[in-house]
Amino acid sequence: MTTEVRVPTLGESVTEATVATWFKKPGDSVAVDEMLCELETDKVTVEVPSPAAGTMGEIVAAEGDTVGVDALLATISEGGAKPAKDGAAKAEKQDTPAPEAKAKSGGGSTDVMVPTLGESVTEATVSTWFKAVGDTVAQDEMLCELETDKVSVEVPAPVAGVLAEITAPEGTTVDAKAKLGVISGDGAGAAPAPAAKAETAAQPAAASAS
Repeated sequence: MTTEVRVPTLGESVTEATVATWFKKPGDSVAVDEMLCELETDKVTVEVPSPAAGTMGEIVAAEGDTVGVDALLATISEGGAKPAKDGAAKAEKQDTPAPEAKAKSGGGSTDVMVPTLGESVTEATVSTWFKAVGDTVAQDEMLCELETDKVSVEVPAPVAGVLAEITAPEGTTVDAKAKLGVISGDGAGAAPAPAAKAETAAQPAAASAS
């Protein structure tokens, strides 16, 4: 059985791309989701994963060719994949998020670190802080936005609490492992308080209305 490899969605208002690199050649064994080639547009670089396990068949769009969305790139003959490669690919994917999970905490505070910026991107500029020092933040609430030469990256709060310190103000260039700010855990329960006050204030109003 033959499976077609086609150009994926390239992004809003992007209609074509150039085939930059083929990682596989005809006859190579490929695993599901293993990267086959890389496409380049004027905005982003897009990696194309294998839709099926098998053997690389024909490469229809060679390196340097310009292709449109859903264009045929290559074919895969199913049934010849090596399980070991598939296992290795999965192991790599599991290892990738590990650095992000290492939030340095101590004394009730948690460091806000620069997240993964993308392949071959080593630094970013802090463009906007949505929170100020002293503000209460919820877990996963957006704290700031970073800009690289390829994409904009929003940084969520790793924990709920109070933004205690901003170590990288707007306009600062930071590397991939830099600290952006510090969240104190002391204010984690502060967010629900305004809602509770609003409810108690509403009760006398209802009584006076009657």
